[in-house]
Amino acid sequence: MHGGSRVNRLTLLTTRDCHLCGAARADLGRVAREAGVDWTEIDVADDAALAREYGDRLPVVLLDGREHGYWDVDVPRLKRDLEASSDS
Repeated sequence: MHGGSRVNRLTLLTTRDCHLCGAARADLGRVAREAGVDWTEIDVADDAALAREYGDRLPVVLLDGREHGYWDVDVPRLKRDLEASSDS
């Protein structure tokens, strides 16, 4: 998990006992490293509003604050979207 004072482009929403979250964490970490961007992990158990909104779809990947995908990381699509949005 990476953090910093600025808002990160990528956020992974997870929760405890999530069997898909480990694979999503590894995939997101790899994509973020390759793209040279930081990412943040948030456990929705610590935020009731996030738990209500995303609880049945975890893990969820947010790109620039918007939902990009859930249950797994679509690596080719995420790479393409990161590259496209950094060109604008």
